[in-house]
Amino acid sequence: MLADILEENNVDISGMRFDKNARTALAFVILRADGEREFMFFRNPSADMLLTEAELDKELIKQSLIFHYGSISLIEEPCKSAHIAAMQVAKKEGCILSYDPNLRLPLWPSAEAARKGIMSIWDQANVIKISEEEIVFLTEGGDPYDDNVVLKKLFHPNLKLLIVTEGPNGCRYYTKDFHGKVGGVKVNKCVDTTGAGDAFVGGLLSSLAINIQLFKDEKKLKYALKFANVCGSIAVTERGAIPSLPTKEVVLKKLEEAGA
Repeated sequence: MLADILEENNVDISGMRFDKNARTALAFVILRADGEREFMFFRNPSADMLLTEAELDKELIKQSLIFHYGSISLIEEPCKSAHIAAMQVAKKEGCILSYDPNLRLPLWPSAEAARKGIMSIWDQANVIKISEEEIVFLTEGGDPYDDNVVLKKLFHPNLKLLIVTEGPNGCRYYTKDFHGKVGGVKVNKCVDTTGAGDAFVGGLLSSLAINIQLFKDEKKLKYALKFANVCGSIAVTERGAIPSLPTKEVVLKKLEEAGA
């Protein structure tokens, strides 16, 4: 089903692998009244956890401009080794390494294991998107609004762009040369925040794929982040992670209405 949905949306699935002995992981999302959510997962183990390095389509990775990943694949072997091997191929070929830690504590053996696992590849990434809650968790109580905390504890020499998302309040950006904030987009009603972060990252990476030097031009970066903010704002107005993702045309129309 998921493969079909991707194909319907013109996503190349040639690198996708299927396991005859394991099922796709399930995520049960419990919505609160404010649209925020809690997760429960079923992996026993699931197919993604069993991905091996031998199953990687390394030629596909080599052809990429951007290699994007999260932290969940770092929890268990063999997918942890497959993840690291894929990163190494991408880095060797000059791909931009994009990291969304996407903290899901119920999947990790402990909070300490999660912190250690997420930070184990932190210094490899060129682009990182992180939330306020994740800053508090990874810095063990650091103030997520303090630029010194963010720059001293989370910025590193390989990093070209660090984004801190603030939900409806927009996002902050940090590069080696400048940092600032881009305001959020108001919505009439937040229905479901599931997929909002993915919509934001998808919007940002689509801009980065067009202009790989985006992080060097603050004006163009701010527009790209405004575009990403609009992507996230549209995603929260509908239920579900995939159906709520907007098309480029819908995002551009909303930007035009906002006078951006």
